Amino acid sequence: MKNIKSRIQQLRREIKRHNRLYYEKTKPEISDIEFDGLMKELEKLERQNPELTAKDSPTQSVGGAVSSKGFKTITHEIPMLSIDNTYSQDEIEAFDERVQKQLDGESPEYIMELKIDGVSLSILYENGILVRAATRGDGRFGDDITANVKTIQSVPHRLSAAHAPKVLEVRGEVFLSQKNFERMNTRREKEGEELFANPRNAAAGSLKLLDQETVSQRGLGFFAHSLGLVDDGFFKTHSEVLKNFQKWSLPVNPEHRICRGLKEIFAACEEWAKKKDALDYDIDGLVFKVNRLEQQKKMGSTNKSPRWLIAYKFPAERVTTKLLDITVQVGRTGVLTPVAHLEPVFLAGTTVSRATLHNQDEIERLDLKIGDQVLIEKSGEIIPQVIEVLKEKRTGKEKRYAFPKKCPVCSSEVVREEGEVAYRCLNTACTAQLKAGLLHFSSRKAMDVEGLGDAIVDQLVDRGLVKNYADIYVLDRKTLASLERMGDKSADNLFGQIELSKSKPLSKLVYALGIRHVGVAAAALLADKFQTMQKLSSAEPQDVENIEGVGPAISSSLVKFFLNKENRALLHSLEKAGLQMSEPKKEGRTSKLSGLVFVFTGSLAGYSRKDAEQAVIDLGAKAGAAVGKKTSYVVYGDLPGSKLDEAKKLGVKTLTEDEFKKFLKEQTEGR
Repeated sequence: MKNIKSRIQQLRREIKRHNRLYYEKTKPEISDIEFDGLMKELEKLERQNPELTAKDSPTQSVGGAVSSKGFKTITHEIPMLSIDNTYSQDEIEAFDERVQKQLDGESPEYIMELKIDGVSLSILYENGILVRAATRGDGRFGDDITANVKTIQSVPHRLSAAHAPKVLEVRGEVFLSQKNFERMNTRREKEGEELFANPRNAAAGSLKLLDQETVSQRGLGFFAHSLGLVDDGFFKTHSEVLKNFQKWSLPVNPEHRICRGLKEIFAACEEWAKKKDALDYDIDGLVFKVNRLEQQKKMGSTNKSPRWLIAYKFPAERVTTKLLDITVQVGRTGVLTPVAHLEPVFLAGTTVSRATLHNQDEIERLDLKIGDQVLIEKSGEIIPQVIEVLKEKRTGKEKRYAFPKKCPVCSSEVVREEGEVAYRCLNTACTAQLKAGLLHFSSRKAMDVEGLGDAIVDQLVDRGLVKNYADIYVLDRKTLASLERMGDKSADNLFGQIELSKSKPLSKLVYALGIRHVGVAAAALLADKFQTMQKLSSAEPQDVENIEGVGPAISSSLVKFFLNKENRALLHSLEKAGLQMSEPKKEGRTSKLSGLVFVFTGSLAGYSRKDAEQAVIDLGAKAGAAVGKKTSYVVYGDLPGSKLDEAKKLGVKTLTEDEFKKFLKEQTEGR
């Protein structure tokens, strides 16, 4: 039982992490089929061990979240649930059997729709007028993005028919066509901005923007596919819903049809598996719904998904190709990541010539040799990966790959530190690290230099114009304009952004320097404590560790960073360039929370970690990164880990998320 409980906890942590990457970061690391495999394993274990099921388990809720800032939060009166997925005909048959059983033997009629790979949206019309649009969020609460949705040309601001319900909530998917996606990425590349990985990520990122003019230029589309809140009895069937949507000028995907029986369902699955790549927008499967709304109501829903519909996901596409070579990329922190170079092959609508190999251990696990025939997979529009070596096709001419002992970029020695799987180049002057470091330095949470993207950074480093972070502050408009794909206007904009970044406070600069283990919260604590870069750079390790929320790992990293001669020279150059080397004094607060330190651990349902920390900071408290004797409270959510154990060991007060919400309410109402 102990092993089962441990596996359940591990699965919950992993699934929640991947949900955050997919919904909040729009940067998935695994395919849909891998994610669904984790979810099905968790569902099975919880079903077999009901006493271990938790209300906040990923199996009991939708995977999204409400944005951290910039949008008002709304409540979905009817929750926006997710859809159960299947990849096999056997599971579709089992679904059909469940439906017939729940309908007391009635033979249901199904309606098939394409499963658009986009972003879920709710649009509310009152008396035919668009009054609100919101994201799905976590299913119960979403973000009010009305202003952004009104820029989507296909979404009517007023319904065209007079006989629409007084209150009509329309649900559907926001998407980006392949044509508009390519156009957008071409423009972003010209301007040196980070490229979007796929159309779904681009659509999700667009809806989060606070600038409606930029959203309107993205060319987003929308397909309505179902009802939310509506006058009861207005419709009889789902096909009638779609027909009326079209009558009222709501865009509906034309590729929907009635399926009577499993034979027609399976025929549709086979047909669209072949036809999907011909579409100008991405689909990742088909959705089959019980057509009669009365029957849908009779079947109801679980906490997570309706019982009357199922999504058939197209299986991950796999093809065989030849491994031509393995090269190594070097990241910002010096980590060496191997990349497979493949004989080009057509897969999932694109030509693939590279795949990720993660690390040396993965190469050894696969027993991979250069020249091998390999099976590669791409699912969920993420980076392809090598999943198997076809050893039976070996000819004896294949060559074993030797992981480099020296950095492939700067030829410095690489090391594998104890407890790590990654090899790392320790030369901070390595140009590969410099490029990745510049991107981090100019990122939004750091110095926020908009326009300093991959293409521009590559040119600046390759031409020798920038050899460290301080060199970007020596660049003039003429030099910037001489770069490829940079006109005078783009050069002026980038120059202005560089100048603007000089006014960022010390906390931003400390984070921007990329010191190992120093994240946003730790940088803020350090800047608040020492106030100036001079005091921080000369601080004793014990002085750093005495800061509540800063542990030995951060202290050790700081000491190593400031002892480095090149780093000290860099700081001098940054100061000479006019950057802020101090933190503005915070205005005194009268809150009861002044002087208190909060540490957050586990997954909070109603807050992102950043929001929770900001909530206490706004009330005069501090947000810590580690638990110590000076910690006032540890706030914990699901799967809290070692910080909660440490709090109990030290006798630190703990708060559940609900207790934390109540605590905040009392403070804000009592101010």
